[in-house]
Amino acid sequence: MLKKIWIIIFSSLFTWSIIEPQDYLTWFLEIIPALIAVFILWKTEQSFPLTTLAYTLILIHCAILMIGGHYTYAEVPFFNTLKDIFDLTRNNYDKVGHFAQGFVPAIIMREIFIRKKIINSKNWEYFLVIMFCLGFSGFYELLEWWSTIVFGDSAEAFLGTQGYIWDTQSDMGYALLGAIIALISLSKLHNKQLAKKIKNIYNESK
Repeated sequence: MLKKIWIIIFSSLFTWSIIEPQDYLTWFLEIIPALIAVFILWKTEQSFPLTTLAYTLILIHCAILMIGGHYTYAEVPFFNTLKDIFDLTRNNYDKVGHFAQGFVPAIIMREIFIRKKIINSKNWEYFLVIMFCLGFSGFYELLEWWSTIVFGDSAEAFLGTQGYIWDTQSDMGYALLGAIIALISLSKLHNKQLAKKIKNIYNESK
């Protein structure tokens, strides 16, 4: 049942996002991580099914990507309204995306690390998960840079700096913050769901 709901929500968002987006190249570049995620989930559904928490977070992240792809991150209407209300210099929806870029992978990698028994200490868990999220965020910034080399000015909306010279650094900062908050706020809930899939979770994470 949950699988059907997940598919319905994802399909509905995808269909909406692809109808008359702001720019089709930007749409494709923004939503391709969501498509890759769906492919990986499909391939691993039987061999390595994730917890409900992980699947839910992935769906939320996909929604963030598809909204950003439809409008472009610099033109999401609600955040344009916030920009006007608070007299901000830029549309900050991209920061939501980069926060999620740390928040969601943190739980996914935590699940992989624990279930595959890659680590057996809560301290190492936090350190390695955070390092992975920072590395992933840094790699994504490289992808944005490479996209400008390949597509030139056509990829400017995908880059989404909006004239902010510290955009790359702040993007990684938000991903770092997202990873830390995810570990602090969701580890106990995550452990309860993990306990249904594995017999023992190391004591430090209980």
